[in-house]
Amino acid sequence: MSRSQEFLHGCRDILPLIVGAVPFGIIFGTLAIGAGLTSWQAMGMSALVFAGSAQFIAITLITGGVGALVVLLTTFVVNLRHALYSASMQPFVRHLPSHWRVPLAFWLTDEAFAVIQHRYARDDASPNKHWFFFGAALTMYLSWQLATLAGIAFGQAVPNVASWGLDFAMIATFIGIAVPMMRTRPQVASAIVAAAVALLTWSLPYKLGLIASALAGILVGVWLERREERRLREEIA
Repeated sequence: MSRSQEFLHGCRDILPLIVGAVPFGIIFGTLAIGAGLTSWQAMGMSALVFAGSAQFIAITLITGGVGALVVLLTTFVVNLRHALYSASMQPFVRHLPSHWRVPLAFWLTDEAFAVIQHRYARDDASPNKHWFFFGAALTMYLSWQLATLAGIAFGQAVPNVASWGLDFAMIATFIGIAVPMMRTRPQVASAIVAAAVALLTWSLPYKLGLIASALAGILVGVWLERREERRLREEIA
């Protein structure tokens, strides 16, 4: 496909996940104003951080009067999962010049990764897949900014919007991201182990349970895949 076709398909394919992200962005905007941030500060966080979970955690810590260093360290730990996304995408984008890789890395969110990795997994020789990446990521970024802006305006006009339960839309979105990716037994097992560890470690400070569950899932998945590969080699031999 041409560059414009790849770009437009990326914009199109990310739309279902944006439906779940928009209520999340609106709630962030309302909470940011409630935490004492100005409209410009709330918009600046969405524009420069662009990570929903980290932004919510930062707002919670700021509301609790926590120091800047703790806020930075906590959000850093929460966002370490993006290193896994980057490692997964690196083989597909390493040939691109830095003026492509840098913005694409910044825009690589959970939702964008779910859509983009499906595109790169297709067995075709298109040299313009990074334009699909660009379209999907840019659409999510602009939608997040608009949702934050709507939340700022809405939060100033309507009190206590966070109690409406709109954040369930993001939970449903993450379920929609994860389930289609579980195609093999090692993948299913790693998801189950990660979920179990997350439940057991949810009370750890600084969201360290998130990292523990991710590492546990990875270790189990890698171990099972290697065991499956050994079994196949033995059967062939």
